[in-house]
Amino acid sequence: MSTIVQHNDLQAFITSVYEKLGVPGPDAQLAAIIAVASDLRGVESHGVVMLPRKADYMLKGLIEPKPKIKVERESPATALIDGGNGLGAVVASQAMELCIQKAKEVGAGFVSVHDSNHYGIAGYYSMMALEHDMIGIAMTNTTPIVAPTFGRKAIIGTNPLSVAAPAGAERPFVLDMATSVVPSGKMTVYKIKGEDIPEGWAIDSEGKAMHNPADVHTMLYSRTGGGILPLGGLGELFGGHKGYGLSLMVDIFSGILSGSAFGPNVYPSKDGKKAPGNVGHFFGALSIEAFSPLDDFKSRMDEVIENLKNAPKMPGQERIYIHGEKEYEIEEKRREEGIPLHDQVITSLEELATRLEMPFPF
Repeated sequence: MSTIVQHNDLQAFITSVYEKLGVPGPDAQLAAIIAVASDLRGVESHGVVMLPRKADYMLKGLIEPKPKIKVERESPATALIDGGNGLGAVVASQAMELCIQKAKEVGAGFVSVHDSNHYGIAGYYSMMALEHDMIGIAMTNTTPIVAPTFGRKAIIGTNPLSVAAPAGAERPFVLDMATSVVPSGKMTVYKIKGEDIPEGWAIDSEGKAMHNPADVHTMLYSRTGGGILPLGGLGELFGGHKGYGLSLMVDIFSGILSGSAFGPNVYPSKDGKKAPGNVGHFFGALSIEAFSPLDDFKSRMDEVIENLKNAPKMPGQERIYIHGEKEYEIEEKRREEGIPLHDQVITSLEELATRLEMPFPF
């Protein structure tokens, strides 16, 4: 069962939770906007469902509500940012804004970040560039819950990446994907719904397939072995080694280049207790006009999108989708009709409100 919640009401509640936890008003509102953006676009695994976990981290002192975010290194086109262990959404937004500023000045901007935290959907930040007729890039490393190809212990992250590019008459291209078969939050969604996960999503410490999302969740966060599989699945037959390679690539840009934690060291444990995540991000913005007349680029984007949409369909299929198209359509519907939240999500939010001694509006 689900409860329909209006996005403005959900955003107001998330903002009030973060403010209760000591986050300054503008930062709290920004973090709420980004969380709700996930739910609006149908990416429930990265939306309000993560609020209780992030609140718990803040209550335990593992995320700084008022971080000292600072630029440590800088050139005309690049920068390195210390995120001050702040909310990932706040740190990432500042980093992407700096990318866009640099792209306006010199044609391209790239920013690497260390000492941050989970930032929500990567697509939010790549899409920030669309407002300036730029191509946006965003990626981040994550908790090590993915087993490398031919491995049976999770030592790399789901490490998502996103690229957004504007079009003319067509909607923008927005690729936003984990480099694993599924993002970690998908396990949480299946666990909440009480459904088994499909074959080929996760393996145990012996390399055998797992089906119970609760068991997978326990295994992953106790770090006892096993893991989610890379994009492409088990072994090399269907390209699992390519997903593994993409995950490692993201970690090179986000973790190694920035000087943050990488691989199995993201969200470490010390003496059996969790420690700050030291998550790394990487962002880019490219001014299209530094390469091509903007109108020409948008016209060519429209052409390639139209070619794809008009291509012959498989039997029983009516549409070929462009990346981001489904999410745009879901967002339009949910802005009008509201966001469905599973009853277990509502319960977890109500328990959080009780814990923080604040009113619960749903």
